[in-house]
Amino acid sequence: MPPLTSQWLLLLALGMGSAASAQEPALFKNADLKLGQRLIAENKCAECHARKWADDGNAIYRPKGRINTPALLQGMVERCSSELSLNLFPEEITAISAALNHAHYKFRDAP
Repeated sequence: MPPLTSQWLLLLALGMGSAASAQEPALFKNADLKLGQRLIAENKCAECHARKWADDGNAIYRPKGRINTPALLQGMVERCSSELSLNLFPEEITAISAALNHAHYKFRDAP
């Protein structure tokens, strides 16, 4: 194996980045994860879920529950936004959905 030069490290990093993005659901491809995380905190989503579901609210995140696709996840975030009159923009809904996927659901597109 050749020594790890800066060129090799760059190629390795680029290859890893493209592999990771290939697995990311297309629906969340350009989503802003930090924005999603911030909006989840600002809108107190975890606290609301903790009041409605068992334990600390994480019981809602079931890998094989009724939310079993990225589109259904985004639809549920849209529903919460509507029911709670959060007036979120579409890109904010996508950001929240992507952050939830990243933290809990782990949906991936086929490579």
